[in-house]
Order: sequence, then C-alpha cells, then structure tokens
Amino acid sequence: MPKKTLFRRALLRHAELSLAVAFGLAALPAQAQNAYPSKPLRIVVPFSPGGGINILSRTIGQRLGDQRKVSVVVDNRPGASGNIGTDIAAKSPPDGYTLLMTANTIIMTPSLIKTTPYDAVKDFMPVSMLAIGSLVLVTRPNLGIKTAKGLLEYAQANPGKLNYGLPGNGTPHHLAMELLKQRAGVDIVHVPYKGSGGLVSDVIGGQVDVAFLPIHQAMPHVKTGKIVMLAAGGAHRTAVTPDVPSLEEALNICDIDVDMWYGFYLPAGAPKPVAAKLNAEVNAILRQPEVGAALTAVGLQPGGSTPEQLAARTGSDLARWAKVVQQAKLSAD
Repeated sequence: MPKKTLFRRALLRHAELSLAVAFGLAALPAQAQNAYPSKPLRIVVPFSPGGGINILSRTIGQRLGDQRKVSVVVDNRPGASGNIGTDIAAKSPPDGYTLLMTANTIIMTPSLIKTTPYDAVKDFMPVSMLAIGSLVLVTRPNLGIKTAKGLLEYAQANPGKLNYGLPGNGTPHHLAMELLKQRAGVDIVHVPYKGSGGLVSDVIGGQVDVAFLPIHQAMPHVKTGKIVMLAAGGAHRTAVTPDVPSLEEALNICDIDVDMWYGFYLPAGAPKPVAAKLNAEVNAILRQPEVGAALTAVGLQPGGSTPEQLAARTGSDLARWAKVVQQAKLSAD
C-alpha cells in the first residue's frame, strides 16, 4: 500500500479517536447531573437550632437523603441576623451540593443592615417555596378588645396610648406591626424585648397591649384565655385557625401580608437541571401527608412553588419591605 494512503488513514483514525474523546468528555456533565446527588448534601440554616425552620430543614433533609441514598447535613450557622449563614451559602461552590434554607428575613435584612454581605437576588438561584408561618395579632385579655377592627378604632381614637411588644428590633414581628401602623394610619408605641419569652409573659401579665406572635407560640395561651387572638394571617386565613379572619379580612386593608415564608435556594451559578430536580423532589416531599402533619404541628403550612414563583416573591417582597423600613426608619439590633 502506498505511503500516502497509509498516512491519510492514520490521520483519519486519529481524527475519529479525537472526536470520540471529545464527545465522551462532553457527555460527562450530563452523566454527572443524572447521578445527582452522588455525595452528601449540606443544608445551611442561618439560625440557631430549634424552632420551626429546623423542623422544616430536618424533615425535608431526611427525606431527600432517604430518596437519594446520600447523607444530608443540616448546618446551623447563626449570627448577625442571619447574615453569617446566608453569606456562607452564597459563597459556597455552585455545584448543587450546598443549599440555603431560610426565612423571608433574607429579603428584610438588606434594608435593615446596610453592610449585608450578600445580594438576595443576584447571589442565589431560587429552588422552591417551602412553607408559610403565620403571624397572629394578639392582645392582653384585660384590654377589653375582641376584634382587630375594635383595636384599630381604639388606636385611632387614642394615638400613642397603646404599646406593642416585639422580640427584637428589625424582626419580622417588628416589620409586621410597622406595616400595620402605616396601612391603618395609627400610632402605637413599640417596646423591644430580647427574645419572645419575656414578651409573651408580659402580654399575659398585662404589661404589653398588643403584639404579633407566631401562631404556634400564641395558640396554647389563646386556648387557655390568657391571650386574645384578633386576626391570624395577613392576606389569607391560616389553615390552623380557619374560623379566625385574616388581617386583610378583618380590617378591609389591602397589601397587608405579614406572614413569614420559608424557601430553598442554591448559590447563583448552580446547574439549572439540578435546581429543577431538587424542586420536583422537594415539592413531592411537601405533599406527603406525614410531612404536612409534622409541619402543621409547629404552625407551618407546607406549600411548594416553582423556582420562578420563588424568584418573583423574593424580588417583590425585597422592594415591599424596603419601603416599610425606610418609612419607619428602622434598623436591626
């Protein structure tokens, strides 16, 4: 066989091998995505252990691990109003193996703390909404007010006479009351506490007139008559107390959604197929009856979403709460 023919065949064979290698390498990311997750997952929770969000993280984390046969580690990183853990998640490798589970404080904090180290929109890829944690409007029993409308009328007739308690400046409870004050046009004096324990005791004891409390925290005292519940939920009634009107119903005031929400995020730049896979699995988990029962027991209403719905909620609430903070001139502790 002529040398030129042999040389041409050698070149052709080399080209075929090169193409095969190239196609093989190109297929690796898809194979890796199909195998996801192939190593342990980490769920960063930017709050201390305990409370509804930790039950939420462990409930979902355990089932994700069981389904995918990998371990899931819940990594509590509290501090700086959630900034420490949130920043850790934002700066983690965007490979789909570190997730952030957080409350809507992720979009409240940037308006309260100007040195917030993350951008709630640019630094994260939304995965899914997880649950709603309703705040309820309560009063001390000896105030003699039984309805939210009655409270509003009293506050309008007696500006500055009522006080409200909150478990810390810049908390969702604080922003909720300031939103109510702005929408209703009333003057109620705020009394900050260091945590919820003393606040609840002083509502029961009659030192605090009114407060917003998480529904699971208020319900035991409502049942015994030590606290009066005036409204439950912001825009909509909560399934935990279906017979109690929401703030919007009770006061006929629009755009007064004070409820807390919880969501799952990935660091920005994570593979979109991974986010889609996580979204599908998390939403399936939230539909399980035993998961619904576990979350309802701590006052959470399970409810998933698409990534696009969480992205829209993140952006709209970021702007909404920024206006409340600016108008009330608030800051976090």
